[in-house]
Amino acid sequence: MSKYAIILVGYKQIQKYWRCYQKSKIVNQIIQINKGGNIMWTYIIIAIIVIIVIYTLITYNNFIKLKNMVEEAFSTMDVYLKKRWDLIPNVVETVKGYAKHEENTLKEVVELRNSSYDSMSTDEKVKANQKLSKDINKIMLLAESYPDLKASVNFQDLTRELSKIEEDIANSRKYYNGTVEMFNNKVEMFPSNILAKLFGYKTKEMFETDSAERENVKVEF
Repeated sequence: MSKYAIILVGYKQIQKYWRCYQKSKIVNQIIQINKGGNIMWTYIIIAIIVIIVIYTLITYNNFIKLKNMVEEAFSTMDVYLKKRWDLIPNVVETVKGYAKHEENTLKEVVELRNSSYDSMSTDEKVKANQKLSKDINKIMLLAESYPDLKASVNFQDLTRELSKIEEDIANSRKYYNGTVEMFNNKVEMFPSNILAKLFGYKTKEMFETDSAERENVKVEF
């Protein structure tokens, strides 16, 4: 083989090796790009998980805080509800002495009052007191038909005491309903409603009254 042929063959080999080197360099670049992309997606997934965990912890703590606020608000209101609950038998007995023919009206109050208050749940207490508010309203309207009853010193004292308790209930009810509304909003609104179902939180009963019940103990003497 001539010297020129050897040089040509060598040149072709060099070109072949150079092309292989270039290809391998491109492949390495592609691999590096893919590695970088995978790392980026890994960071994104980790960041999303961290955000979800932090949001879950914050939301859970908010549920605990709101639940405690509702319980505290009800405990305050329950003091006045219990005072009213204990006062009703005296009111009923006083009314019975002047309105013996109104047994049907008083019967509902007596039956409700015979329930064990301390064994009731919070929602049961709310419902029982909503019913009691209506029954008290009936008694006060009944008193309008019996002048001797209205003139009774004992009835007047009971009515004044009942009026004071009703004012305390009304004030504490506003705060209680406000805390319940915040709690219920948290339970029902997205995305916290998802966690509410996960943690087992449900909406709570509000202590509602109609316009007639708000005037329940305003008796003119």
